[in-house]
Amino acid sequence: MASHWIRPYPPGTGRWLVIAWEAAALGFLTWASIRQFDLIGHGVRAITVLLAAVWAIGAWRILQHGVYVSNHGVLIRGLMRSRTMRWHDIAGVHLHHSTHKLGPWELQNDMTVVIERHDGATVNTELWAQGVDFHARPKLFRAVYQEIRGRHQTAVGS
Repeated sequence: MASHWIRPYPPGTGRWLVIAWEAAALGFLTWASIRQFDLIGHGVRAITVLLAAVWAIGAWRILQHGVYVSNHGVLIRGLMRSRTMRWHDIAGVHLHHSTHKLGPWELQNDMTVVIERHDGATVNTELWAQGVDFHARPKLFRAVYQEIRGRHQTAVGS
């Protein structure tokens, strides 16, 4: 599906906080590993380069993370994998109010955007109303949901 993919929202500043947090955590892990294993010379360089590469790849995936749309479908980029679906394979785009059970208690989570396929399966998107991209921008979350839903309806002609 060769197409021009666009993310219908600008990434939130929370992404940069996550990337900075990960840099600090991996820096601490590097320091602790060097001290724990009494590394010197090449060992220090190897662990530093390895964890810096892990951070760079992780930071790139965090920046690319999200939901992209085109005239042909939707692309969901997660941290570990990406998934592409054509509009005609999608039955609907819905808001889902998620909950989590913790023993006898049910904890209310916030709204997420869910894609329903024609075979009845649902696909979670990376769109969460309280996530790093929308936490301080609730109107943007609704606008993105409407954009994706509208593109789907236009593509399938309903």
